Amino acid sequence: MAKAKSLYVCTECGGQSLKWQGQCPHCNAWNTLVETVAESAASSGGNRYSALAADGKLQTLAEVEALEVPRTPTGVAELDRVLGGGLVEGAVVLIGGDPGIGKSTLLLQALAHMSVAQKVLYVSGEESPQQIALRAKRLALNASAVILLAEINLEKIIALLKRERPQVAVIDSIQTVYSEALQSAPGSVAQVRECAAQLTRYAKQAGTTIIFVGHVTKEGTLAGPRVLEHIVDTVLYFEGETSSSFRLVRAFKNRFGAVNELGVFAMTEKGLREVSNPSALFLSHHGQEVPGSCVMVTQEGTRPLLVEIQALVDEAHAPNPRRLSVGLEQNRLAMLLAVLHRHAGIACFDQDVFVNAVGGVRITEPAADLAVLLAIVSSLKNKPLPGKMVVFGEIGLAGEVRPVQRGQERLKEAAKLGFTRAVIPKANKPKQAIMGMEIIAVERLEEAVVNCR
Repeated sequence: MAKAKSLYVCTECGGQSLKWQGQCPHCNAWNTLVETVAESAASSGGNRYSALAADGKLQTLAEVEALEVPRTPTGVAELDRVLGGGLVEGAVVLIGGDPGIGKSTLLLQALAHMSVAQKVLYVSGEESPQQIALRAKRLALNASAVILLAEINLEKIIALLKRERPQVAVIDSIQTVYSEALQSAPGSVAQVRECAAQLTRYAKQAGTTIIFVGHVTKEGTLAGPRVLEHIVDTVLYFEGETSSSFRLVRAFKNRFGAVNELGVFAMTEKGLREVSNPSALFLSHHGQEVPGSCVMVTQEGTRPLLVEIQALVDEAHAPNPRRLSVGLEQNRLAMLLAVLHRHAGIACFDQDVFVNAVGGVRITEPAADLAVLLAIVSSLKNKPLPGKMVVFGEIGLAGEVRPVQRGQERLKEAAKLGFTRAVIPKANKPKQAIMGMEIIAVERLEEAVVNCR
């Protein structure tokens, strides 16, 4: 087969060059030429587009029958939750995470479960079949039906996929695969983009579900071009510290389900174990109430989670007091301290303030505002908050306590775990009383501070 020619296209102006240069000859921008496959004249001619237009069928949206997408369970309930119920035929999933966090372990466990009823393929570009077999043995998995392939050549991988036609295929990892049509090394922008596009095209045509494993950069983002995340149907991130046994899988994009769903796992000697009650991970077990601790209910997709917010306020010994938050947005902490001073009369301008979300979870929603401020006030006054109390609510710059979404579900989850008191926004107050729980609905920040003293 004739080797396809490659061109170098400028990412700034779109200009083309036959060879790589440090500076674009068209717009004079530096380091913007990226290798890509050149289309042949026959494939880019106007006659081809005219023929496609003649064969195209137009229909209105009302004529399209919206069918429920069937899903295939992976055998790992927490992974199914993040995917929206399971794998979809012909879908392409991208899962990224730090090295050694458990991506290959999780996918090997899922393939072992699915291999009982389906034909599955594991393509490894980083490990040998012997290493994968040793991992399966160490995890005590019945993976005898999993087909292994150690290959990084794209053309050979697609040829095997067409011959074996598996229902599910894992590519570990997409950064190691290369195409003979390009001259650049595996892992380059052009190689990652072209290989992902070719495999995605095959998945849509053959109905095979393909799962890419992606590397991440030192900033924590997926390596390679951003177009990689646009090509695939679902993007999952593996989170968690390697020093901790807990792992979080979060969906950031899902064309077949909800985003921001969270799956919780614990890393054990036998692989990743599902955690059925993740709220227990994010709650500390104190012998008695301690100052600076407040429990909030956060919403991760459709799942409410109870998370303990801890605050430490200490006298500053430097001209510029420190503001440090772990698991929460640091800029928002500075804003909340200003609101606390202006509307509740509690000043922290001469204090170091440290805030932490227990368990390594990251909270991005503003529903944590009220819990953060009450934990800060508790630490500053050295007075613990009442026991068995949960808090949630967004704080506005005017000092008002704003409502949050799914307030009823948050309260029910807290009541189920034995909490008997809740400080919530007045707009989230339930119409019917929740058995065993006292509801304190507040409109202003100063009301919440007074009620928790």
